[in-house]
Amino acid sequence: MEKARTFLQLTDDQSEIVSRLVDPAHCSGFYDDFALNGIRVDRVEQGVVVCTFKVPPRLIDRNGKLANGAIANIVDVVGSAAVHVEGLPMNVSVDMSISFLSTAKLDDELEITARALGQRGRYSGTVVLLKNKATGEIIVEGRHSLFRLPISKI
Repeated sequence: MEKARTFLQLTDDQSEIVSRLVDPAHCSGFYDDFALNGIRVDRVEQGVVVCTFKVPPRLIDRNGKLANGAIANIVDVVGSAAVHVEGLPMNVSVDMSISFLSTAKLDDELEITARALGQRGRYSGTVVLLKNKATGEIIVEGRHSLFRLPISKI
């Protein structure tokens, strides 16, 4: 298992290339490009996604902090990635609860960790943590419920 993990480990350059990939089936255009551009995927395992994100000027609110809407979008998208199964229909967000514990400022580097909490039928739950990478301080804890649509028979 360790040999496979070592083989699959991405270099910084490879991670940068992967973070720029666009999946047309999951892209909703300008908004996703605007809000999600810059998230670098560091690690993906079953039920866990770890990313790095440097807060850009375009997502700063008038108080100089990372905008709450951008945070909600990150919790939604990265949380969904933790329970995504290739070949199955996309999950739809049903409920999201976000605890704002601190703030992030321009150019802060954040570590985003999404973990699958479990699944019951077609419902899944995730928890998403945003931490300041330099201080280790938790910025946000988000809980996210999702529903997988049935496979179309058409």
